[in-house]
Amino acid sequence: MRWVQTAILVVVALIWIYPLLWIFAASVKDATGIFAGGLSLLPEQWHWDNYSRAWSEAGFSRYMINTVIVTVATVAIVVVRCAAAGYVIARYRFRGRRLLIGVLAATMFIPTGLFIVPVVELSDVLGLLNTHLGLILALAGGGHVAAVLLYAGFFAQIPKELEEAAVVDGAGFARTFFRIMLPLSGPITATVVVLTFLATWNNFFLPLVFTFSVPDNRTLAVGMLAFEGTNSTDWSGLAAAASLSLLPILALFVLLQRHFVEGIAGAVKS
Repeated sequence: MRWVQTAILVVVALIWIYPLLWIFAASVKDATGIFAGGLSLLPEQWHWDNYSRAWSEAGFSRYMINTVIVTVATVAIVVVRCAAAGYVIARYRFRGRRLLIGVLAATMFIPTGLFIVPVVELSDVLGLLNTHLGLILALAGGGHVAAVLLYAGFFAQIPKELEEAAVVDGAGFARTFFRIMLPLSGPITATVVVLTFLATWNNFFLPLVFTFSVPDNRTLAVGMLAFEGTNSTDWSGLAAAASLSLLPILALFVLLQRHFVEGIAGAVKS
């Protein structure tokens, strides 16, 4: 019976991963080979020049740097901000706490697009529109409610004696949080890093608005538009560009997958 389950899971896994394999295969084909080959993965001729065209001619080397800067900065801000908010919600009792949690949970059902106009207006007033800093603050300034609740659920399980010992040693809020609580939340932090990294790396709407008039500031997701013309699309170059943008995501998930699973499991348990 076990081998039947294994066979079924293998088939499901192959079906699930096939689109990813097809993208990588299409990235080394020419435009004719993509459409003539159908569902076949193996190209008749290998066109590695698709990657050089995407990297150099389409400017993806610059877009990659922009995306790394924006994503790393956004992830750092989100982790610190959401961890601090989750810590306060979990460890402190204050008036309106339950109402605050309810409001945070309710914001998860509000479409992100509704906030784009005030975000752009505020960024323009502050002189941050069409800048990396403005884009970073716009991406990191969202609710990120799931991350806050993940941290809150984790911190709620930590014994109070740990904080009391820190207070006895003369540690204040900042020292207790950064030196004790945040390091303990490794699995949750890994989960938040992966989820925020994915959301930021693949975000299209905000980077499009913030880089519309400054093409050099584009991220990878927006840079994909370079392969779409008025009357035609460079499908092989687009597949190569998509493959380049996928590699950092796959590498990050492979490195943090154990901590990611532990963080999700801990959140579900709490």
